[in-house]
Amino acid sequence: MELPVSGPKLVLVFSGKRKSGKDYVTDLIQNRLGSDVCSVLRLSGPLKTQYAEARGLDLSQLLGSGPYKERFRADMILWGETRRRQDPGFFCRLATRGAQQPVWVVSDARRLSDLQWFWSEFPQQTQSVRVQCSERTRQQRGWCFCTGVDDAESECGLDSGVEFDWIITNEADAPSLEEQLQPILKLAADAASS
Repeated sequence: MELPVSGPKLVLVFSGKRKSGKDYVTDLIQNRLGSDVCSVLRLSGPLKTQYAEARGLDLSQLLGSGPYKERFRADMILWGETRRRQDPGFFCRLATRGAQQPVWVVSDARRLSDLQWFWSEFPQQTQSVRVQCSERTRQQRGWCFCTGVDDAESECGLDSGVEFDWIITNEADAPSLEEQLQPILKLAADAASS
């Protein structure tokens, strides 16, 4: 499928705290729409690739969720911030390179500059989505507060000052994800077929 000259028809940019379920929700969307219609783009992928190359680290372990990644997380955040100061769209451009589906789902926006890049490049197509849940739920999923990570811009940069187009509450006592995602899935299906 060739990407139209105008770019994607819809860009859903997701953000949320660690262990809020961003990847789970974005993967669910891709499963519902199909990989021929929807591409999940991860800004952290290019960051981790570039960081691993710069530091001579094992990329496969950085891409995982284990202790190896956690050992380097704080330094990787600082490294990424330096790169973003030099070029705010660097990781966004790398993540979108080669994406040809009509619907792009960006799973991990963490800073206002991430959102601003998509708003600037795809102003008509971009919608922002926040995935949220309680600290208690995040702790049940394995999260614990880490100084230098959970109080850094990479975790707090979108906590305020953004009017999200959609808010998904990923909690057991919230409406089901299926119910909450219906309007987004309809928007995506309509965009893909237009």
